[in-house]
Amino acid sequence: MHSSIYARALPRKDQQRLHQLTEKLLCTKSYEGASGFTVSAAIRARIALHACIPVLNLGLDYYADWASIVIYPGDFRVYDESMDEFGVVHREMLDLCGQSLSQGPIVLSWETIQEERKTLGDHDLVIHECAHKLDLLNGAANGFPPLHTGMNRRAWARDFHQAYRQFCTGLDSRGSHRLDAYAAENPAEFFAVLSETFFTAPHLVHEDFPAVYVHLQDFFRQDPDRIMRRIKS
Repeated sequence: MHSSIYARALPRKDQQRLHQLTEKLLCTKSYEGASGFTVSAAIRARIALHACIPVLNLGLDYYADWASIVIYPGDFRVYDESMDEFGVVHREMLDLCGQSLSQGPIVLSWETIQEERKTLGDHDLVIHECAHKLDLLNGAANGFPPLHTGMNRRAWARDFHQAYRQFCTGLDSRGSHRLDAYAAENPAEFFAVLSETFFTAPHLVHEDFPAVYVHLQDFFRQDPDRIMRRIKS
């Protein structure tokens, strides 16, 4: 399933609010082409729509800390530097399809977004990178966005940690999983992958990680699995 299918399955009032949010996001963010890529009005609208799905019931204030979206025609190369637990600095060049800079823009590969549309799978690059931006609102990206009043921080940490370990252990023992294996990279990627899957194939999250599904339902204030089950029945 694609998140656009979920958007079309929303009740009429929610579809209208999503459209209004999309129009506002189009006006409040800049959309810049890189490597000679021309960003058309249709491309801007499509990216803005997907970006607004996670914040439909949160509001655009959750995106106030960044101002632009950069779109490459395909994957792009970045220089990465990191320090391991022993203090050794590692430097490498990475080919990426998406990136959310902690104090900068969201960067996207249009080729990847197009491929997602063709396959109708459980990936959504835009939502994935927007999930990272939500995660960063609490400081470093660690899979722990700022929770709403009434949400249990200890329960979130416990259930996500348990689900992350379960997922990684499953990959080690079976070599495969229904969710994207990239989720095992670190807790931040686990949160981002689960967030995009929450809107593209919610039944996978609901069935494999029911406790985490409830947390995501409370955080995003949406219940995609219920909505999608309703249109399938």
